[in-house]
Amino acid sequence: MSKPQPELPDSQRAEFGRRLHEIRRNRGWTLHNMAEASGLAVSTISKVERGLMSLTYDRMLQLARGIGVDMTEFFSSEGSSFQPGEFAVAPKGTFERAETRNYVYEMLFPQIRNKAMVPMMGSLKAHDLMDFDDFVRHPGQEFLLVLEGAVTVFAEGKAPVVLRAGDSAYFDSSRGHLYASAGATDARILVVCTEAETTDPRDDPRA
Repeated sequence: MSKPQPELPDSQRAEFGRRLHEIRRNRGWTLHNMAEASGLAVSTISKVERGLMSLTYDRMLQLARGIGVDMTEFFSSEGSSFQPGEFAVAPKGTFERAETRNYVYEMLFPQIRNKAMVPMMGSLKAHDLMDFDDFVRHPGQEFLLVLEGAVTVFAEGKAPVVLRAGDSAYFDSSRGHLYASAGATDARILVVCTEAETTDPRDDPRA
């Protein structure tokens, strides 16, 4: 699933592409400059800018890290860094939406940058057949809670696990993983990602 997904243009992809193009042009970068910094192909960046392709979460994170921006900047030019003592509330329905072939991401608190956690709600589209290219892998740790329906969690080196409403999982997100609806209808989930690296206690000299 980690490969970008070719799709027809829609308003969300078009806006994401416009923001990416704006970030690149503000730096005076060519497509080749951005590709070199991010590790993504020139053709991929070009298609994303034109609203013809979506990026999965791990590729969005790779792009943001590579070019030195907060991932929320892909969704909005407005925003500020989270401050000590800050308390933010988001009314229901307040999010920025991104859609791929298999997932609909609802990025929560998109106006807050440099968060320690990346909270998302979303939908997993029901499919008759599995429609993924590869596992997702990205630095950090991940929490999954199933809100509605049933979800099959595939983790590299592990047997698939089916979670139902109220079930949850917590894991090292550098392990290849993906989610799929386990039923005939879409499933609703809450996912929280952090960029905290998972370390082996045996590597701690204080242990």
